[in-house]
Amino acid sequence: MEKPANDTSPQAGNILLRENGDGVAFLTLNRPRQYNALSSHLLLALHAQLDAIAQDPAVRVVVITGAGNAFCAGHDLKEMRGGCSAEEVAHLFRTCSDLMLKLARLPQPVIAEVNGMATAAGCQLVAQCDLAVAADHARFAASGVNLGLFCSTPAVPLTRALARKRAAEMLFTGEFIDAAKALEWGLVNRVVPAAALREATLQLAATLKAKPRETLALGKALFYRQLELGIEAAYRDAAQTIACNFGEPYALEGIDAFLEKRAPKWR
Repeated sequence: MEKPANDTSPQAGNILLRENGDGVAFLTLNRPRQYNALSSHLLLALHAQLDAIAQDPAVRVVVITGAGNAFCAGHDLKEMRGGCSAEEVAHLFRTCSDLMLKLARLPQPVIAEVNGMATAAGCQLVAQCDLAVAADHARFAASGVNLGLFCSTPAVPLTRALARKRAAEMLFTGEFIDAAKALEWGLVNRVVPAAALREATLQLAATLKAKPRETLALGKALFYRQLELGIEAAYRDAAQTIACNFGEPYALEGIDAFLEKRAPKWR
């Protein structure tokens, strides 16, 4: 049974649901009437849950999805135009950017389970998650430009997830792309019929859970670090990382199991 996340704001309600099952933490954005737009309270609830998950050794994989027919429609523009000062708007965008960085720094891999439309910061959330599985009816857009608001923060993960001209097309035109094109362009990893979305997500999560948690945490950290380095510095970091990795008990067990033609005993 899904339970509300820990958020004490009286206005928030059950805006973020968390369910734990067999090593997977499912976080469901629960504002279906607002297409799961990222309100200030929802952003704070996500921060709180990710902080808790980072310290929880029982959680091996994180899945983020949306309630209802949408994944996430981006920022809550109604809230932002309802009396927010310029300083409050800037704080909101910083809070969202910090959330995206937190996803990258989380030791567990994060899967976006895209159950419907993902626009603006919602598309950013898909791009920032480590992996993404989408229903075949899902649609994606960096749509801010259509409102005169360039998707500056979504541009950060989009330009790192897609080829440059693909990202530019999304950001400059604001046009929707369908799930098949999102797969072709590299925004998502898998596209499946809507009825099979959770099953496909669980299959991917099971693949990740079969690996040593320490190896995935180490590898995820290296993956994002080296993206920001020149090639020489990236190789130095990678060589040092894999040398340290080689001496760890879980790696030695994996190597021995391979050489002895048996399954590794990691758990």
